[in-house]
Amino acid sequence: MKTLYIECHMGAAGDMLLAALYELLEDKQGFLDTMNGLGLPGVRVEAERGASGGIAGTHMRVSVHGLEELEHEHGHEHSHDHEHPHDHEHPHGHEHPHDHEHPHDHQHPHHHATPGQIGGLIDTLPLPEEVRANARGVYDAIARAEAKAHGCPVGEVHYHEVGALDAVADVTGVCYAMYLLRPDRVVVSPVHVGSGTVRCAHGIMPVPAPATANLLAGVPVYGGEVMGELCTPTGAALLTHFAQSFGPMPSMAAGAVGCGVGSKVFAGRANCVRAFLGEEEGEANGRISELVCNIDDMTPEALAFAAARLLELGALDVYTIPGTMKKGRSGHLLTVLCEVEKEGELARAVLAQTTTNGLRVRRCGKYFLTPGARTAETPWGTVQMKTASGFGVNRVTPEYESVAALARANGLPIQTVLHEVNKSL
Repeated sequence: MKTLYIECHMGAAGDMLLAALYELLEDKQGFLDTMNGLGLPGVRVEAERGASGGIAGTHMRVSVHGLEELEHEHGHEHSHDHEHPHDHEHPHGHEHPHDHEHPHDHQHPHHHATPGQIGGLIDTLPLPEEVRANARGVYDAIARAEAKAHGCPVGEVHYHEVGALDAVADVTGVCYAMYLLRPDRVVVSPVHVGSGTVRCAHGIMPVPAPATANLLAGVPVYGGEVMGELCTPTGAALLTHFAQSFGPMPSMAAGAVGCGVGSKVFAGRANCVRAFLGEEEGEANGRISELVCNIDDMTPEALAFAAARLLELGALDVYTIPGTMKKGRSGHLLTVLCEVEKEGELARAVLAQTTTNGLRVRRCGKYFLTPGARTAETPWGTVQMKTASGFGVNRVTPEYESVAALARANGLPIQTVLHEVNKSL
């Protein structure tokens, strides 16, 4: 099984992830040619040799109209809503943990864009739909995290640094590199977030910054070893979007190693993100928690409501099996499947939503196909498709709601639309 392991001992930023994945690509020049042909105004992507702490790697230089964005102390991309002024109180000459993910160089115009505008820009890029869908997903996650951090609706979030053209290049570049590498499994190390505080237009904030902390909810993180912000919102969003699991490096035969370096120098530390691509054979490619309990005193309607609520709260699947309980009573075996990180939350939800006084928990290895997305064209419009690949298996399935919407809009039986979709596969 083709496995990608991303090591984040010095956090993660979009440009450093991009550089690490770039080193794993076979056709590096072709990748750069594609990135420089996207049509992003004035954007140029260049791979430069670099080193940090004695480790050689690649520094990915993304310039806008010939100028590379400067690093700043907080090294990440805060969005702003309408009520916040965009001041320029950032102290220059301070320490810079990462690279160019946001424009505060006063020679550049500031870029302010809504999530819808960024999504519209991504939709125009000449990249596979799977790449564009992943890029939109990353930006949607950032928008939700920023909205939660600043207490405003998602629609009122205005990307400032993160909406800049160089950051769009970082996000789409990572998504395109992942598309080209096609790993069956992505595992990420616990993320070093740094420590201390950072200054942004909202004032002085703790590390990790609120948006980053929201994005990394449920992810193993640590700090305290290095002062400053090491993981940016863009880095956090990319990691959580692609990772199937977080933890130590699995047993694998690493065929290639990529190293993306930042320009900030830390005493005695290599400021880099490393990516290991290799083969992991005969092992499950994920973990899952199974919560099980017996219920014999709930009506079918109440049990159905509880199952629906558990799905809304983040369960991967919920199902019941009829059975005979003690004293010959009819009942059901309720099973809830969830990510290991949500085990405690879902266990409490089972206790709250059902009449059981206890439940059993099993942690299991699981084999799964890596999900993706693409589209199919029909005479009536575009249908969204789900893809799944891995272990030598490739599947493409129409999204039911997308097919149903076209059928309703055109007064057609759903089978007619499905027939056209299947002809395109």
